[in-house]
Amino acid sequence: MRLRVGVVLVSVLALVGVACGGGGSGGGGPTELNALVWCDHTDPELLRPFEEANDVKVNVKDYEGTGVALGILEQSQPGDWDVFVVDSVDVPRVAEAGWLAELNPDDFPWDDFFPQVRMPEMHYVDGKLYAVPEKFGYNVISYNADKVDPQDMRDLDSLWDPKYRGRIAVYDYYIPLIELVAISLGMKPSDITEADLPKIAERLAALKEQAALTGDVVTTQTALATGEVDIIVGGGEFVTAGLKAENPALDWVLPDQGGIRWQQAIGVVATSEKKDLATKFVQYIVSPEGQARLATSSCYWAMPANSKATLTEEQKQTLRWDEQPAFIENSYPYFIPDPELDAAMLDVWTEFLAG
Repeated sequence: MRLRVGVVLVSVLALVGVACGGGGSGGGGPTELNALVWCDHTDPELLRPFEEANDVKVNVKDYEGTGVALGILEQSQPGDWDVFVVDSVDVPRVAEAGWLAELNPDDFPWDDFFPQVRMPEMHYVDGKLYAVPEKFGYNVISYNADKVDPQDMRDLDSLWDPKYRGRIAVYDYYIPLIELVAISLGMKPSDITEADLPKIAERLAALKEQAALTGDVVTTQTALATGEVDIIVGGGEFVTAGLKAENPALDWVLPDQGGIRWQQAIGVVATSEKKDLATKFVQYIVSPEGQARLATSSCYWAMPANSKATLTEEQKQTLRWDEQPAFIENSYPYFIPDPELDAAMLDVWTEFLAG
């Protein structure tokens, strides 16, 4: 997820993370593996089984934004990094830039991945595999079921209903929000053109009148948790899953019109000197056990790419596991516009924020 879903939230929790150390082990200690990741991979409960099974220390550094990660790689020495977690939509450009090692498809459980998240156009370049899907989720609607009608939340048009005026928070990230608004207008995100932006801007302005605030993940999540708002536009399981134990009324849903699906992938750094061990780590992450731990990371929850993840029934219920076939079918992967359209969309969003 180019938006780094949950990463802003985890900036509060990033103390769990381990600063990345050097490329090798010293004093006869365990081998070290260095991973550039999103914060959900910093959870010790995710790393521990792999470390114990392989007598290895996994050093992790979390980042926000693919551009930031590439800057870290560019300033590093060959061999400094072994594993790279990245937006699936960014895999092609990262691979083409030479940062990802080619992988053997036979090393991974492709038949166990949900068919819709395999997406060879994202994970393959020129017929070669460079990353595998590991986790996905949605930018949709989060809400407090005690304060709103849950059936309303399945209808995007309800966001513009006067009865919810002043009770809405908008997640501040222009790509998924503009694409959600486009869906509410009956458009596919991939069909958006500059000619469509005026009507999208008008719809956004009407949403701004409904909203109490616009903010990052932490701001909007806090507003929902404290009762300042009852709805988050652009939220999802990553917002509410970790809060349900304290407040079971906090929930999320993909509206009937559809929603935006983000997806993350994991690969091996091309300059790694431990490619075999790094590949083994990637295999662990996409294994049923690794997937269950990643899906329920202390940083943020989301759906595992592997349909055989060993989640409990309660965990599956929180993730709306049984509804996933319909959610996947009725959601759109991030549409990344060309530079010209991207700039025009950002202008629309800037106007929305200033309005």
